[in-house]
Amino acid sequence: MLTPRVYTEIPQRYRLEANKCKACGKVFFPPRLVCTCGSQDFEPYRLPTRGKIVTYTVVRTPGFVFKLQKPIVLAIVELEDGTRIMAQVTDLPPVVEDYSEIIKIGAEVELVFRKIFSEQEAGIHVYGYKCRLI
Repeated sequence: MLTPRVYTEIPQRYRLEANKCKACGKVFFPPRLVCTCGSQDFEPYRLPTRGKIVTYTVVRTPGFVFKLQKPIVLAIVELEDGTRIMAQVTDLPPVVEDYSEIIKIGAEVELVFRKIFSEQEAGIHVYGYKCRLI
């Protein structure tokens, strides 16, 4: 079971907060404790909210908590600063046989704040970022 307060206070979950190495400038999302250069000195870094789809996949048989959302389209998105994240593509037609008619590699997207899933027994809604075509 999720602990709502702890879960909602995770900076990258709700504020798209990464960390940036002060030594070499590399951005990490989710944040890390040690950079690839060996430094442990980071500063908070707010990710841009726009980017382009690098690749995507369609999950037609998702896990239990996502069964009401199927099929799910997941994309690797390269944000304007070069950081890559994985996000669910939202605001698509319900059931489409071939998503390649709608989603194109290189398509521009924006990150939006949406409900990710609900923990049915406890009634807890979990929110986070998804991407939508623009």
